[in-house]
Amino acid sequence: MGDTPDAAGALVRAHEHALTWLSSLGDRAVPPSASVAEVVAALGAELPAGPTDPSAVVDLLVNGVEGGLTAMPSGRFFGFVIGGTHPAGMAADWLTSAWDQNAGLRTVTPAATAVEDLAEAWVLDLLGLDAGSAVGFVTGGTMANFTCLAAARGAVLARAGWDVGNDGLVGSPGVRVLVGTERHDSVDLVLRYLGLGAPELVAVDEQGRVDPAAIRRMLGSGDDRPTVVVLQAGNIHSGAFDPFEEAIAAAHEYGAWVHVDGAFGLFAGASPAYRHLLDGYEAADSWATDAHKTLNVPYDCGLAIVRDPAALRAAMSMHGDYLIHDVAGDPFEKVPELSRRARAFTVWAVLRSLGRSGVAALVEGLAGHARAFADGIADIDGAEVLNDVVFTQVCVAFGDDARTRDVVRRMLDDGTAWASGSVWRERAVLRISVSNWSTTNADVERTLNALRAAFTASA
Repeated sequence: MGDTPDAAGALVRAHEHALTWLSSLGDRAVPPSASVAEVVAALGAELPAGPTDPSAVVDLLVNGVEGGLTAMPSGRFFGFVIGGTHPAGMAADWLTSAWDQNAGLRTVTPAATAVEDLAEAWVLDLLGLDAGSAVGFVTGGTMANFTCLAAARGAVLARAGWDVGNDGLVGSPGVRVLVGTERHDSVDLVLRYLGLGAPELVAVDEQGRVDPAAIRRMLGSGDDRPTVVVLQAGNIHSGAFDPFEEAIAAAHEYGAWVHVDGAFGLFAGASPAYRHLLDGYEAADSWATDAHKTLNVPYDCGLAIVRDPAALRAAMSMHGDYLIHDVAGDPFEKVPELSRRARAFTVWAVLRSLGRSGVAALVEGLAGHARAFADGIADIDGAEVLNDVVFTQVCVAFGDDARTRDVVRRMLDDGTAWASGSVWRERAVLRISVSNWSTTNADVERTLNALRAAFTASA
């Protein structure tokens, strides 16, 4: 079988390469310089006939992929709402891989479970949510929505006398789902996964916020199927938050379950300066967020929060004779996976490093940079900020659609920063999403300078 691979040597090389990568982020262009085909060619397409020393594999990997890496951890990546990785979270993530815990069973992995219990309590406390709620640590925002809406599906059908776990959906009363027209498309994806079909769309205002009166009218239309209402904390274009107090009151009046998709906006609740955006949201039944976004925890780490732990466990738990169950409950009962990474180590590390005031400062810093972008763009004659900048999103148009798209292209060609093109309310836009803890005032100014140059060159 050959000699035992040298784990220590490979880790040393990986550490050296990681520090080199991190130190390059301040100056390197944000877009990649190599194509998929070029990376494949550099790595070699043929599987070797025999073993290779792990340290040599690490070196080959780094040298082969370097040109194909996008500087997403850079403070100048504003293309998607994906955040960066806080240093405490990154270090904890390395240890998570080294410890290699399958964090499903309380008795088998007490360290992972203890940290998950602590992180769960801290998240609920920071967000002002019911301390008795259950938190499932899943892969990301999409699976957080999936997990919560699976619990919702089971709960509303159970109220109607139908056991979806035993009987499936065929022959059931069905589930009606109401969601705003400007919801994130992953909500539709999750509903497809759950067999619930396309949602019914609720009218929204000019910033993408649902109209509570429209929810009330739709719920009062005489359709008495079990119902779920999905609200949004952070519109992907405007950053706007739904009017939770009124919308939740209307939904609960008709017995609907209310879920809040807060992929990046939920952590506004940790900031005294932005908590008002979420007023009333604590009355909902479930909430989803992606900790890699505003909280800047490493991939992959979504949080599925459900007020009724029994509803979550009814949707997610399983039993096997070989499993060592604990009467206190096991982590795997709150998530879709049985085998899973010990994701809570990184959440705990970031929260422990930042503390309550640090999380608030993180949130306020991101939103403050978005405001600085909006103010700087407003000084560009011919540029138009289209949204009310209430949180971390800025949408900009530069005259007609053709010129806006040209500015987006020139920005990517320049490489100083990454800001993506999109379409919002039937207009081409350049969308700036501020999500990274490492973004500085200097990063904002460098990006604005590049934006001014791109706009001038597009004339």
